[in-house]
Amino acid sequence: MIKRAKIATWAVVVAVAVSGAAKAETLADALTSAYNNSGLLEQNRALLRAADEDLAQSVASTLPVINWSASAINTYPNNVPGADLLQANARISASLTLYDGGANRLAIESQKETILGTRQSLRSVEQDVLLRAVQAYLQVSSDTEFVSLRQNNVRVLTQEFRAAQDRFEVGEVTRTDVALAEARLAAARSALAAAEGELARSFEEYRAAIGHAPQQLRPVSPAPVSQGIEDAKNFAVRNHPNIIQAQHAVSAAELNIRRAEAALGPTISLEGFVSIDPDANESRQIGIQAGGPIYGGGRLSSQIRQFMSRRDAARSSLLVTSQGVAQQVGNAYSFLRVARASRLASDQQIRAARVAFEGVREEAKLGSRTTLDVLNAEQELLDAQANLISAQAEEVNASYSVLAAMGLLNADHLRLPVQQYDPSQYYNLAKDAPIAMSPQGEALDRVLKAIGN
Repeated sequence: MIKRAKIATWAVVVAVAVSGAAKAETLADALTSAYNNSGLLEQNRALLRAADEDLAQSVASTLPVINWSASAINTYPNNVPGADLLQANARISASLTLYDGGANRLAIESQKETILGTRQSLRSVEQDVLLRAVQAYLQVSSDTEFVSLRQNNVRVLTQEFRAAQDRFEVGEVTRTDVALAEARLAAARSALAAAEGELARSFEEYRAAIGHAPQQLRPVSPAPVSQGIEDAKNFAVRNHPNIIQAQHAVSAAELNIRRAEAALGPTISLEGFVSIDPDANESRQIGIQAGGPIYGGGRLSSQIRQFMSRRDAARSSLLVTSQGVAQQVGNAYSFLRVARASRLASDQQIRAARVAFEGVREEAKLGSRTTLDVLNAEQELLDAQANLISAQAEEVNASYSVLAAMGLLNADHLRLPVQQYDPSQYYNLAKDAPIAMSPQGEALDRVLKAIGN
């Protein structure tokens, strides 16, 4: 079983290398694929279209409502001689709200704010999708380098082990030196197996985040981040989708309070109907109906207080969101500075560790250094190289995290070659509550059928 697992892991590594020979993939390619293949984006686009339909239903409340009804009643037993046993009637009725204190209009305005907030939620999801794709790309890239590094380490330690055996046979070193080299070689093989396992997991995350198996990945440079931290914070609190969404939530809550207050007033509607019986006798009626609440057990007053509390909660949420976004920007810049400093230090560490390793190995050949000294120097060089791989990935990841914290990690800012989703197209078709037989209604049906297919 262990042998089969190792073969499967190597198959993943070889698959990445072989597929890379056919086509190299850039980060822009991966982000484009993630944008086009994301089920999470499709889900939230559908939720946005559902919010557009809530607006259409609110608009429909201000339009005439026309209904029809028909009835046929058979009376049995019939005790009246000559009377018809079957009584039938057909009726068409219509109603139109003339005045409701602005409740319907406020409902429309509130729903518009909700739609604008839902659009910002879609922007936030887009950032999450793209940031996950960046992280998956960097993880596969760095794990591939780790595997290569561990493979090279095994080769070097294999040579050291063989050299120790040769020197032991001629009496230059003791059996302890051979055992030390053998132990380090076994540890290196174990680390290689662990690195291959990490690469296999990164491979699966890449497929889930981007939509296909990774090709040969090209090196990535950090995203350009030119603004200072304070300018970035000021920009983020004005433009981050989470903050704009919270602002629209506050506006919607304010409108809902006014809508609840309008429910205390009267409602005036125009009512009419036309009916016809089996003898073709018609009756018509049209009139104005007015009414309003007198006492409802305190339900309406409770609703007003409830909406006020929700408004206060929305305001607090806006404050918390603003503080959180500013903190995220500060954290992202801090991580970026640390990653840059770590990369520079790792470069210097590698140069020094390589010189030390080569020197110790030559000195060991002359007998002035032990096998343990060589192994320790080789381990320090390995650690320095691993630190550099991690620091490079962390620097790129931190730079894109800065963009996400500022609200700029989107297809438009990154100039990805994708067909971006335009939420206004469906909104403009649905906002007037068109009926199914209208050109707009037929266009909406075609859109939904195309999406479903």
